[in-house]
Amino acid sequence: MKTLTLLASITWALASPALAGPGPHDHAPLHGGVVVEVKDMDYELVARPTVIQLYLRDHGKAADLSRATAKLTLLTGSERQEVELQPAGNRFEATGSFKVGPGTKAVAVVRLAGKASTARFTVK
Repeated sequence: MKTLTLLASITWALASPALAGPGPHDHAPLHGGVVVEVKDMDYELVARPTVIQLYLRDHGKAADLSRATAKLTLLTGSERQEVELQPAGNRFEATGSFKVGPGTKAVAVVRLAGKASTARFTVK
């Protein structure tokens, strides 16, 4: 009986994280974009022909962008486009006309709390 109880306890302990659902270490896109992890933060790029959005999550919570800056470089084939992103609530955003599609490469440089980070994406 003790062996069965011990086995059940071990099984439950191993299965519990999987049953808990999304958490601070879940790197799934929340806004339909592409997610990369840089310095323990998730960067999610949503790139559409008329709007670019960049979301930052720190352990599952939206990062404070009030004093942050972001610049994005889009590389589509041989074309290069520089985009200044502005804080817009819980994300950075720019509107306009952007050449993005499957295979577009994007490099985001974000300055947050005085430190710069670089995130690299490939649009799907």
